[in-house]
Amino acid sequence: MAAGPPAPGPAAPQDPPSPPGAGVPPATDLVLGATAGCLACFLTNPLEVVKTRLQLQGELQRPGTYARPYRGVLRAVGAVCRADGLAGLQKGLAAGLLYQALMNGFRFYCYSLAEDAGWTGYTGGTVAAGAVAGAVGAFVGSPAYLVKTHLQAQTVSAMAVGHQHNHENITGAFRSIYRQHGVAGLWRGVTGAIPRVTVGSAVQLATFASAKDWVCERQWFGKGSWAAVLAGGMVSSVAVAVAMTPFDVISTRLYNQPVDADGTGKLYRGFLDCILQISSKEGLLGLYKGIGAVYFRLGPHTVLSLFFWDKLRNMVQPPGP
Repeated sequence: MAAGPPAPGPAAPQDPPSPPGAGVPPATDLVLGATAGCLACFLTNPLEVVKTRLQLQGELQRPGTYARPYRGVLRAVGAVCRADGLAGLQKGLAAGLLYQALMNGFRFYCYSLAEDAGWTGYTGGTVAAGAVAGAVGAFVGSPAYLVKTHLQAQTVSAMAVGHQHNHENITGAFRSIYRQHGVAGLWRGVTGAIPRVTVGSAVQLATFASAKDWVCERQWFGKGSWAAVLAGGMVSSVAVAVAMTPFDVISTRLYNQPVDADGTGKLYRGFLDCILQISSKEGLLGLYKGIGAVYFRLGPHTVLSLFFWDKLRNMVQPPGP
């Protein structure tokens, strides 16, 4: 009797899907990440200005000022234009570009290192790599974010919210902070920035990769197409806005608060104290102040930065066999 065909052995393990732009050197990713972040920042900085004003609203109330000068995203845009002119929507742009170049450059550089090491192929590896990369980027970019927040909060006295630092420009801001508080003063508020960017980066990179693979697996969009990248970015931006807004509010408050001569904050002693004060004085919803502006800023910024990053990586990656 002829022997039948051999019984099939165990299925070979499937390789994880290749990450976008696999094969791009980490040093190249540093430049591409910085470029992508700056391109997105230029387009979304007006919403960053609005978001900063909304998040500082209610912290300090001055005699003769409006109780709530900024009401909702669209009205806040109009209020900024009336107070500071059309150019006011691009306040802090230079500092914002510097922050995006540093934070996203180092963030994507570290993420690329994790890809090269194969860490993102493990379960939870994408989330862990995104979180670590975000923490590094937040630390490196913290001084620029500090100055950006100060400059974007500045406005005429009747419309002022939060503490007014009254810097003349980005150079003057860095010089003033350094003269008053030294190098350590440039990293004031980093305790709020690291959780904010760590959470945001982990959620962003993990959901972006997963969503993009998901729509491609269902053949809704072609692998590597711009539509698949945009779909992944849109899903990612919703998740990032929900997860990141409380940390964003806390970070903005910590960065912008006035400080004593020794650099100690006059309003908040630190991250946990800021949470407690906002919750007790403004309610738990106070931690979600400006979430509309956060989404309208993070949404386009996430989509654009990830889209630019993905496409730039595909342009420079070595051709396949």
